[in-house]
Amino acid sequence: MKIVSKWIIMLVLLTFVAGMVVGCGGSQTQTPAPAQSEGETASSEPIKIGVNYELSGAVATYGSHTANAIQLAVDEINAAGGVLGGRQLQAIVLDNKSENAEALSVATRLIADEQVVAHLGPATTGNTLAVVPVAMEYKVPVLTTSATSPDVTVDPQTGQTREYIFRTCFIDPPQAIVGADFMYNVLGLRNVAIYYDNGNDYSKGLYRVFKEEFTKLGGTVVAEEGYVDADQEFRPTLTKFRDSGAEGVYVPGYYQKVALIISQAKEIGLDVPFVGADGWDSPDLVEIAGADNLNNTFFTNNYYSQDDSPKVQDFVKAYTDRFGSAPDSFAALGYDDAYLLADAIERAGAADPEAIKNALAATKDFEAVTGTMSFDEQHNPVKEIAIIEMVDGQQVLKTKIAPK
Repeated sequence: MKIVSKWIIMLVLLTFVAGMVVGCGGSQTQTPAPAQSEGETASSEPIKIGVNYELSGAVATYGSHTANAIQLAVDEINAAGGVLGGRQLQAIVLDNKSENAEALSVATRLIADEQVVAHLGPATTGNTLAVVPVAMEYKVPVLTTSATSPDVTVDPQTGQTREYIFRTCFIDPPQAIVGADFMYNVLGLRNVAIYYDNGNDYSKGLYRVFKEEFTKLGGTVVAEEGYVDADQEFRPTLTKFRDSGAEGVYVPGYYQKVALIISQAKEIGLDVPFVGADGWDSPDLVEIAGADNLNNTFFTNNYYSQDDSPKVQDFVKAYTDRFGSAPDSFAALGYDDAYLLADAIERAGAADPEAIKNALAATKDFEAVTGTMSFDEQHNPVKEIAIIEMVDGQQVLKTKIAPK
């Protein structure tokens, strides 16, 4: 079939993005569609939404928490009467297994076969970039919660905004800029080291922007080193950082490696502030690194679960009651994605991908759990960035900084 052959070619092209984060899969949980009684018309049928997330594999906590919150929001929206005068939302949830090729396969199934009106996910930059070609080909809007590379919504070859691709998280450059500002102006550090994942575009992008911004502020990067996903031993590099006189270390990576790096740093006596980005946000960070080792560490994030805002606390209670644990930022962004999509469908006045895309682009001052949100011309949200401090294994809001 023509579609099959076209996407087989795309699978080959995915080697281009193979260095990015993994993504996608085949197991499925699907919200059952309401039974259709005799005489019902298409206008009363459920509106299908694709949910393409990392439910297993290397970053399963990101995807599973996000998908949980999306389903929670969909259930709440449906219980409140649905959209467009009573139509129910139907979330079709598929696991992309944290693999690029599988993310594309799932997107093709959701968009071409299931004919969803919108596609939520994936969580990571690599998996989301894998989805972009099929979404653009079929003109179906994509909302990603946590793919932070600028290339997700802007074609790096042409500089043009990808018309059908949106995100609810902030992008890499602002959080790297805020991280540099925090280390220089709030922590008062002047000499830092950088330890980044050399096989991950998310990490490399943060590293480049942070280094440029910290230097611009007047600081000095006294040492820098890259690691790869297979690495487990970080003490030799951390010893170099200690001997270089680094007063702090910037580690823009994912929680699994970050936890090992920080715990090994404490073992060799490198007891300086560590600062990172939203990839740190996972309960497994504390489990792997240990609560004591994480004291005096900080990371940029989209929200803070202890915020006293009624909107935040209502969400935290609903999520905790249903899933038995407090929601992280990935869950909060997933919840926001579902409500933003429902809002866009209402404003579009139809369950039509083109109309929904136009409504998303026009989003202004949407009240979300992660903050009041508007989209800029590149489909990125405009909002403050939280700095989270780890204190005895708990997340504490240190400050909020607006990107400059």
